[in-house]
Amino acid sequence: MKKVYLRNLFRYYSFYTGGFVLFLFALAVAEFMGMPEQWIGWVFMAATISLYAGIGIMSRTSDVDEYYVAGRRVPAVYNGMATGADWMSAASFIGMAGTLYAKGYDGLAFVMGWTGGYVLVALLLAPYLRKFGQFTIPDYIGARYGGNLARSIAVLGAILASFTYVMAQIYGVGIVTSRFLGITFETGVFVGLAGILVCSFMGGMRAVTWTQVAQYIILIIAYLVPVVFMSYKVTSVPLPQLVYGTVMQELEQRERVLLADPAQSAVRDAFASRAAKLEQRLQNEPNAASAEREQWRKELKAAQEKALVPHPHAEAFPGTDSVQRDEARRNFLALVFCLMVGTAALPHVLMRYYTTPSVKEARESVFWSLFFIFLLYFTAPAYAVFAKYEVYTNVIGTAIAELPTWVASWTKVGLVAVEDINGDGILQLAELTLNPDVIVLATPEIAGLPYVVAGLVAAGGLAAALSTADGLLLTIANALSHDVYFQMIDPRASTTRRLAISKTVLLGVALVAAWVASRRPDTILSMVAWAFSIAGACFFPALVLGIFWRRATRQGAVAGMLVGLGLTLYYLIGVKFMDMDKWWGIGDVSAGVFGIPAGFATIVLISLLTPMPDPETFRLVELIRYPALSTGEKPPPVE
Repeated sequence: MKKVYLRNLFRYYSFYTGGFVLFLFALAVAEFMGMPEQWIGWVFMAATISLYAGIGIMSRTSDVDEYYVAGRRVPAVYNGMATGADWMSAASFIGMAGTLYAKGYDGLAFVMGWTGGYVLVALLLAPYLRKFGQFTIPDYIGARYGGNLARSIAVLGAILASFTYVMAQIYGVGIVTSRFLGITFETGVFVGLAGILVCSFMGGMRAVTWTQVAQYIILIIAYLVPVVFMSYKVTSVPLPQLVYGTVMQELEQRERVLLADPAQSAVRDAFASRAAKLEQRLQNEPNAASAEREQWRKELKAAQEKALVPHPHAEAFPGTDSVQRDEARRNFLALVFCLMVGTAALPHVLMRYYTTPSVKEARESVFWSLFFIFLLYFTAPAYAVFAKYEVYTNVIGTAIAELPTWVASWTKVGLVAVEDINGDGILQLAELTLNPDVIVLATPEIAGLPYVVAGLVAAGGLAAALSTADGLLLTIANALSHDVYFQMIDPRASTTRRLAISKTVLLGVALVAAWVASRRPDTILSMVAWAFSIAGACFFPALVLGIFWRRATRQGAVAGMLVGLGLTLYYLIGVKFMDMDKWWGIGDVSAGVFGIPAGFATIVLISLLTPMPDPETFRLVELIRYPALSTGEKPPPVE
């Protein structure tokens, strides 16, 4: 029976992949025959969203197990693919290569942290949570520590982390739809929201799972095709992952030439002068409106960065401040730590391991998740190098009046800016501002590839954002409908009522998240990093100690989650939004580096000062700790 099921799944998705490739070929022919670019954008968006909607509608269900955990019958390889799509999100697809472009080696913190986090998932959490079963992470917290207080804090943490994360996805959807449909960013956010809702609204986890498998196929094809084209164009070898090192050497030489250009020095001096004037204005006008002062601060920060012309090889250049390098190292390590721990604590990722048929397949699906994620992450550095090579070679030094059309197109979206500050009519390095979120989406146009490739990348970015947003919205809806309403308010609620509440909450949360995302709070990767710090600080200590330390008590877990989450939020909000001084120079994206250790220490201390858990809790821990046991077997005796 299982073999037939697997064969059918393989056949369905093979036909799906072949059909998508034929669709791309047909659009490429249509472009060659003269099909307008905007039409191509509309066709890509309409076709892919309709496809996802169709899968969502066909997967609709009113069964509780199917809605919350896809019936616990998702095979490991497909769960790995769905987890890969759920995990990579707009941050990985849109933001990863852009961050490597902007920060160079420092951007590798995201690659190391996110992939390393899956090692923690495999070793510390996935098999044990699958052994526990149930539907949500607050379910485990509530059962392990007892009482509604611990469950309530877990629900709060799940909502905060997932809401922050989903804002980034909706923001990414707004970028894609606004650029490729020719509509405003604010409108694009809500247009994309419709695509998110049709995937998850009717079928819950069942619909989300099979939609995410389809979305992974599209996003990985969309990510690999442009960089393979660029690799062949620049090196005549269509293996970007293997040859981008030689291109990076050429790029470094080109960067040195650009930085040594006297015109570049004049540009840096002009930005330094602007920064000095802005600093003086901030000092001389302390009573100006807060919004105006905030705008001055943003302009000051931008001018200071332009005056310094930061780049990824700072240590190779004389005069770089050693204090800044030390701070950069601390931030790198702090970010890696927060991303690793956050990965192992994200509720929407951990929920995926409830959907496998067994503990064994939960372990296997972690391996497949890493493999499918690896395909993209292994390519991201090559993407950044080839994109920067194209910009530095074919854009910098060009007459501003003759810049390619993609500059104007992305300027309208607000992700590209050009300023001829020295008035020479030539674009210098510091006069071009590229938001990291634009690199992947604009690279096909930057490299002069056919527009159908740009449309393909947009479809991939949309698939990445939609897949993660579906999982996140479902996590929030389930936390409120299952953990709050069903577990705390009305345990006798009917299945129909529970699912109706879940869908209502899902719709409401989606609208609020779309409204907040339309305000452009920050870059995609920054918002995602906040979510990882929040999740890590709230969940990781309580989850790990709850599995591996039987002595952890309810009082300790409650105090630890509150301290970890509270400290993280205090630092994040204070540094990002209230001009609070940084502790040891650590940025807001790594706020969890303070909250996570504080959470561990608090749980251990309070647990040692309070009575031991009851024997039933000991039995639950032992049962979870031995994943090989079936639920009917007797666990080891309690001491």
